[in-house]
Amino acid sequence: MLVFLCTIAVLEGGSVKGITIRLYLVDGTPTGILTAEIINWTGKLYVAPRSQLADLAKREEVRRTGVYFLVGPDPDRPSRDRVYIGEGDSVLKRLIDHDKDPTKDFWTRTAVVISKDENITKSHGRYLESRLLEKAKVANRASLSNGTNPPTPPLPEPDVADMEFFLGQVQMILPALGFGFLQAKPSEEPTSKAEESPRFLMATSGAKATAIEAGGEFVVLQGSTARKEGVPSWDTYRTLRDQLVADGKLVDAKKPDYFEFAEDVSFSSPSAASSVVAARNTNGRESWAIEGTRTTYAKWHEEKIASAASQTDEPED
Repeated sequence: MLVFLCTIAVLEGGSVKGITIRLYLVDGTPTGILTAEIINWTGKLYVAPRSQLADLAKREEVRRTGVYFLVGPDPDRPSRDRVYIGEGDSVLKRLIDHDKDPTKDFWTRTAVVISKDENITKSHGRYLESRLLEKAKVANRASLSNGTNPPTPPLPEPDVADMEFFLGQVQMILPALGFGFLQAKPSEEPTSKAEESPRFLMATSGAKATAIEAGGEFVVLQGSTARKEGVPSWDTYRTLRDQLVADGKLVDAKKPDYFEFAEDVSFSSPSAASSVVAARNTNGRESWAIEGTRTTYAKWHEEKIASAASQTDEPED
């Protein structure tokens, strides 16, 4: 068994505060069952591969009332996950039922959320399920396998406050465990001084795109355009471009040879974004430049690191 403590920083009340997450590897391996807790929070998560559902069933806590997530690659959209969000009086019983369901073949990882003090009731579970589905739809980072979205059940005002806090902690901890489907879309408005980003511009072969860096992602803004016809040698991110078209995030522009971004679209890197815009292999660190200047993304990034490093350098004797 292994125990890890990690700390993440969040913005609260205008200042950055750290949150400590305690990870416990039940069998001492990073690919097995793990538990995750935020210090001073009553919630607790169990994460397990579907292949170890039998081992998870031995944990008494998963027999409690709670919510759960079934996650795996979306067979129809390779660049996205597929997720099922549910709740149950006994989460384990629901997991066993799902394991027999052929429509859940996509499922490879499980996350179970329970309360250590056992204060989550059936009504609380239904409230959390409904709100989690709402947030997953807004984030639009994964395909939802749920056939319906149950309405949010009424709760007494104090219970609503408690469950909204509980929900916020779940939304905080899941990305740290590799589940990004509830992660809010990056905003053009920075959440802290450190996250301020200039607007980057890329113009190539008639396509023109504007982007920012936000939330650790490179975001091409709505209204940007991209070339439709790729060069014969284009072999990177072509599948991603096609998926964006299939998802309706890239639509026909007024000019027939171009697509237009129908919404802000997050990319894993500047190069992924520039390759989709240019419809060819590109180095995005050099292709994107700060709007109105010749300063490339690479140069801006280097200067940002150098500036941060200089602030921590100790003065020489």
